[in-house]
Amino acid sequence: MTRSPAVQPRIDPLDHDRVEAAVRFVRTHDTDSVLTRLLPHLGESERRAIAGRCRFDHVGVLVFPPDLAALDEMLAMHDLAVVSTGPSVVVRRRLAARHGLDPRHVPVQIVRAALRAADGTPCEIEIFALLDAPAQVSAAERADAREAHIALATGPIDDVALAGLCALLTGPGGLRPDGGGHNDREDATSFYFARPGAGTDRMELHVAGANPRALARHIGESDDPATRLLRLLTGAWATQALAVTAECGIADRLAGAPGSPVSALAAQTETDPGALARLLRYLVQLDVVEPSGAGYALTDVGALLAADARPSLHPLARLYGGAFYESFGELGYAVRTGRTAFDHHFGLHHFEYFGADPARADLFDSAMAAGAAIFGQVADQIGAATARTVVDIGGGNGELLARVLAAHPHLRGILFERETTLPRARTTIDRAGCLSRCEFIGGDFFTAEVPTGGDIYLLSRVLHDWDDADSRTILLRCAAAMSDNARLYLVERLLPEDESRSLVPAWDLHMLCNVGGRERTGAHYGALLKSAGLDLITREELPLGFAMLHARRAG
Repeated sequence: MTRSPAVQPRIDPLDHDRVEAAVRFVRTHDTDSVLTRLLPHLGESERRAIAGRCRFDHVGVLVFPPDLAALDEMLAMHDLAVVSTGPSVVVRRRLAARHGLDPRHVPVQIVRAALRAADGTPCEIEIFALLDAPAQVSAAERADAREAHIALATGPIDDVALAGLCALLTGPGGLRPDGGGHNDREDATSFYFARPGAGTDRMELHVAGANPRALARHIGESDDPATRLLRLLTGAWATQALAVTAECGIADRLAGAPGSPVSALAAQTETDPGALARLLRYLVQLDVVEPSGAGYALTDVGALLAADARPSLHPLARLYGGAFYESFGELGYAVRTGRTAFDHHFGLHHFEYFGADPARADLFDSAMAAGAAIFGQVADQIGAATARTVVDIGGGNGELLARVLAAHPHLRGILFERETTLPRARTTIDRAGCLSRCEFIGGDFFTAEVPTGGDIYLLSRVLHDWDDADSRTILLRCAAAMSDNARLYLVERLLPEDESRSLVPAWDLHMLCNVGGRERTGAHYGALLKSAGLDLITREELPLGFAMLHARRAG
């Protein structure tokens, strides 16, 4: 597909080569190969999930022809004909912003030509043509190729599915938002993504229809570096805004009476009307509330802050905005010394601090139970058909064991926890209707033997509280209590094995600062288990970044 010597195009050779490469790419790729190239960190099942909603749609390039006729001539050399031409909205704005130009004087046209992908499906090459571009603009854009991209198409799609798709791309997919916009003429929304250091492998998600909320959220995450850094620096403000929204009952009142005037909401929550209005305006920016009637209503995100929501993250907001917020103020101490900032700030270890006061203990237990969305799946996946007894080690307030016993009526349970926590666990198990099938044993797994006789042993969110030496001690005590046929299930968040985007590194820093433990990779847990005479057998993914690791005694 080289230029014929008999026909010399009137377009710059650099632009011709770029278009030629785009045509070659389309003809040699399909949806599967594009996803593999763009999202190398995703697992096969995740790529299949995206492929079920999206298809390889086009490759986009930016060129600088003297006129559109010159572009037509070049496409004809590749046996391609123009199928549509129209003004650009998104790229015109991006170029104007990047080079300090008036968008009205940036005449970008979108020229499309149809061709087929490697698997025979219809595809396009999308050419953004900036006519009579200033030399400095064309030189800079040819060097950086900022508008070159590979596009997947989907839609129409609802907000929830679109949010999930974008979260998959920016989470495990490792991409970051890179702008976008809505083209009124086409009635389509473009969501651009990039991967730092990936050259020109920029991605567009081309979504049919208008998606204003999702686009606003995406644009908010696509700012220039200085703005992005400012958003990060003000993250502590967001934490406190959410905590106050929960603590002052603002979320509860909005859940019961959305759209109430701010003055009425202030009277109900005993807050200052002017200050409350300013808080609500900020919460709109956080996508926690939205204008409604004479006031505001909770979004699906904000609804989780109400105490009566199911599920509710109300106690987590209070905990993260309270003791954990204070201890994170001493993160520098933890980083400099490697010691726990919580102990340094409060003068007590995390567990001692919360155990010393019933109100603090209740808040902590409620916050931990707020993550109970994972427990239902744990109960379904532990394989209890041939088991008779399940032992929950360090079972906290009993939420997990209650779910397991309720899901498997033939099981009896043993909850092994410190004496001070057992009354709260007894209440939880009783509320689930399983008290007659449960035994409560007080003890500390560092000083007391783990109960024997279990067919299933559970360690849920325990090992991440401890360093490797202590974690190995806990696992050794479990192994000593287990029979050859018993099984151990670990429930923990897992760090990614590579540098792909994940929420878990934030929790790893949290464990350093507040407890002295750490999050680990699956391989790290496998090595810990092996050091305690246990073999890792399987791994199941769970919601909220958790996984369940299944182990048994070696041999």
